[in-house]
Amino acid sequence: MTAPLDPQALLQRFRTVRDESLRRTAPLSAEDCQVQSMADASPAKWHLAHTTWFFETFVLERFEPGFQPVDPAFRALYNSYYQAVGPQHPRPQRGLVTRPDLAAVQAYRRAVDERVLALGEHLAQPEAAALLTLGLHHEQQHQELIVTDAKHLLWHNPSGVAYAPGEPPPVPLAAPAVWCGFDGGVLEIGHQADLDGPFAFDNEGPRHRVVLEAFELRDRLASQGEVADFIADGGYGQAALWTSLGWDWVQAGRREAPLYWHRDAHDAPWQVYTLFGHRPLERDIPALHLSWFEAEAIARWAGARLPTEAEWEIGARSGHLQQVHDTAWQWTGSAYRPYPGYRAPAGAVGEYNGKFMAQQFVLRGGSLATPENHARCSYRNFFPPEAQWQFSGLRLARDHT
Repeated sequence: MTAPLDPQALLQRFRTVRDESLRRTAPLSAEDCQVQSMADASPAKWHLAHTTWFFETFVLERFEPGFQPVDPAFRALYNSYYQAVGPQHPRPQRGLVTRPDLAAVQAYRRAVDERVLALGEHLAQPEAAALLTLGLHHEQQHQELIVTDAKHLLWHNPSGVAYAPGEPPPVPLAAPAVWCGFDGGVLEIGHQADLDGPFAFDNEGPRHRVVLEAFELRDRLASQGEVADFIADGGYGQAALWTSLGWDWVQAGRREAPLYWHRDAHDAPWQVYTLFGHRPLERDIPALHLSWFEAEAIARWAGARLPTEAEWEIGARSGHLQQVHDTAWQWTGSAYRPYPGYRAPAGAVGEYNGKFMAQQFVLRGGSLATPENHARCSYRNFFPPEAQWQFSGLRLARDHT
């Protein structure tokens, strides 16, 4: 985690990032901000409070002279998973915390913002600048979650409400897919400041060598039409296409299509719930909200496979691929594990990434909900294989023939 910006530039960025969280919650009512649609999602009100807690706990408590918490009860209430900080309120019960209300959480944000901005030249200390910078990237992660969690919540409303009213912006239609070939060999992956920018989460390094055989990547993401063809070909009913755990997941949930797809009858046209409400399926735009199980099965059906994260990074840096950072996070076949030589940072912030390096798969790229200037080629996102509510998609790979 590297930082340094000068203090005034860093504080201006702090204002910009904090304002963006409020902009993303602006379409939501106070009632929308309260509700938790499932254990994996969080209320928008909690996201606003937790990101504020991060700055209070890791920046103000460490660097503000005479620090006193805004409310001592918030230390546990808005702690997500930092065992070194102390206890946490149970994640599945975040939607039950009706008080403090939204107005109180907004007041909490304002109070912490004023105190962070008052730090001024204290932020010239490298540790302070690094922690504030980490907090800003942490908040950008939660900005994406605000959108994904709100979409999942509003999808449950039978009246068909939408996060964003009006018509969606046009999406370029998919051209015929092109396979891009890449040579194998001993190559390097991982964060590189001159290419990726000065900041990186700890899990993006150290930069290291990998050995790859020659491979090919599709230049664009899999489309909704290709997923519809998978469905029409009985893909959700063919056990041979799925991993054992994936098939169990399909059977247990009686799944017949990706999350947010629905139709009135077996032979009726597909509808897809989007940020702009329910819309007819468009065949030529990228498919979203695929689980790893689905992405892996679709790739197998297509006679291809998922890329490794090393292949994805080499391909993304080449400039030959479309829809790298702005459409959908892309599943890889790589388990989320530490890079060779990885060491988690000391203290509570060492819990940020390292403790999750088991039973998850890596996604690369970025999505339509990823904040501007947050994505980079070395970024390693991660989720369990059943996760669907994120804006996750598929880029096919295959061995070079």
